[in-house]
Amino acid sequence: MKYARLTKEQFDELHAEFASFLATQTIDKKEWDELKINKPEVAEQELDVFSDLIWEGVLSRAEYLEHFSKNHIFLFHCFDTYIQSIVLKSLSPETDFLTKDGLQWLSDNMFTDHIEMKVGKKVFTEERNISIFELIKQGAFLSDGQLFNQINTIIES
Repeated sequence: MKYARLTKEQFDELHAEFASFLATQTIDKKEWDELKINKPEVAEQELDVFSDLIWEGVLSRAEYLEHFSKNHIFLFHCFDTYIQSIVLKSLSPETDFLTKDGLQWLSDNMFTDHIEMKVGKKVFTEERNISIFELIKQGAFLSDGQLFNQINTIIES
């Protein structure tokens, strides 16, 4: 497997897509039910292949990622060959960016000595989608890029 198997909830959400995928493999509902019982290893392989196809599509379209922790916010803009980052670090240990109050504090203190901001760029050393998937495994999530672009606009002006 290249990525990770989808969760049961994700498979439930993608039920129609999975049925279409099985149809492309000429596997109907009856055959699928038989596979699960008589050849579970083949059924497992089908789940893995479908999961990788879904991940590949999602990761190929990924443009922005965000990762929040108590004292850090990591913002990423993904390109074909590299990734740009903006890292915000609270120098006030009591700040918690995982709360609404923490985000309000960030808004109030963005350009003060209480926030350390670093901007970076890294060329992908492995396949783009695998690099993005690694960030997701570490807790990043796909975003619309609004926060990245707001902060980047301020930095560049």
